[in-house]
Amino acid sequence: MEVRPKHPRRSGRGRAAVTLAVLIGTAACGDPAVREPLGAGQPSPAPPSTTATVQDPGAAPPAPDQAIPENATKLASTLDQTTAALNDAIDAWSKKGEPPEDVELLALHQQRIYRYAARHPKVASRAFARLPSALAAQAKDNTAAIRELLSLARPIKPTTPFKVQPPRPAAELLGHFKKAERRFGVEWEVLAAVMFAETKFGRVKSASHAGAQGPMQFMPATWKAYGMGGDIQDPRDAVMAAANYLHATGAPRDYQRALHAYNPSQAYVNAILLHARQIKRDARNYYAYYNWQVFVITTAGERRLTGP
Repeated sequence: MEVRPKHPRRSGRGRAAVTLAVLIGTAACGDPAVREPLGAGQPSPAPPSTTATVQDPGAAPPAPDQAIPENATKLASTLDQTTAALNDAIDAWSKKGEPPEDVELLALHQQRIYRYAARHPKVASRAFARLPSALAAQAKDNTAAIRELLSLARPIKPTTPFKVQPPRPAAELLGHFKKAERRFGVEWEVLAAVMFAETKFGRVKSASHAGAQGPMQFMPATWKAYGMGGDIQDPRDAVMAAANYLHATGAPRDYQRALHAYNPSQAYVNAILLHARQIKRDARNYYAYYNWQVFVITTAGERRLTGP
């Protein structure tokens, strides 16, 4: 989850309150780190890159705590190499069962790069200008989504307890998203983005401070109305209920309206649609997001709760 967000006043419909495991710590938000000084380093006079960086196939994946470059040129190169290697690793993964170690480590490193970029916008802007156009667009969307979610969060006490658990397999969750799309017409990429933002695909087991529960973070009253008699903690039932709710509130005709009903915050709506757009552009981004981990932002700093 990340940091518990400030919940805007709820509409009379109830909605599913957000725990927001989000991505930059994401999901956590209102993070004071956004106001930290910019990282050191000046941009290189070299022209922007126009071709993907070739990744050494024999290179070991990055360590979980490997330093993130503060220099714009090095940051761009690291993001380029990490994303290329991650895409290759995702292509080689069967998508069944637990992800391979290289996928987990590369996805975590990618996530940490974007977390850094979201907190250091000037360095990020110079770095993204050096990326191939497709990766630059992806980087801008991911960083913008993280910043939106950060704007909703507030630091929590370091002693705040959190329950986390392994997520269900990526292929299994994808099946639930697509089944819900067929039944209710809500795009599976949007449903995936919601679960990603809410609980990092079910990694966060704790209820929110407002009482929202399950992998899609429903308030009990909203669940009673839209849960169709299912189990609020069951991923399949939760995804179907979310699709039911989003359809009832405007999707797929008006995702802005439907997502705003789900969580009445324009920042939340923007973040979900940005992540969904990235999944639509390349399904490998779904598997990358699936391997992004849970961070919490506390008054004593941030910590990671899941992953390698």
